[in-house]
Amino acid sequence: MAELVCALSDLTVNEAKRVVVGGKPIALVLDGSGDVHAIGDTCTHGDISLSEGFVENDTLECWAHGSQFSLRTGKPLSLPAYEPVPVYSVELTDGNIFIDPTVTKEI
Repeated sequence: MAELVCALSDLTVNEAKRVVVGGKPIALVLDGSGDVHAIGDTCTHGDISLSEGFVENDTLECWAHGSQFSLRTGKPLSLPAYEPVPVYSVELTDGNIFIDPTVTKEI
């Protein structure tokens, strides 16, 4: 079941926000096109919070080792990470963001 995570107005364009939903850390990103993305917040190369990284185009870059992850697919686009992070479906209702942490997108 989808849970209320935050208001859309709580996000800043091209900056990641860390939330925990159902015990799972998730990085939320509002991109320049107005789309909201939700991906697993833990880098698969190391136990690093991706939400502390850098958003560039359609990627979120880990600040520690530079791996970039696609906001759409969760796939790493650069080394040293080679495993993807999960991507969650985002529901927008009345200006609020809802995520079901038990359902990941099939890419």
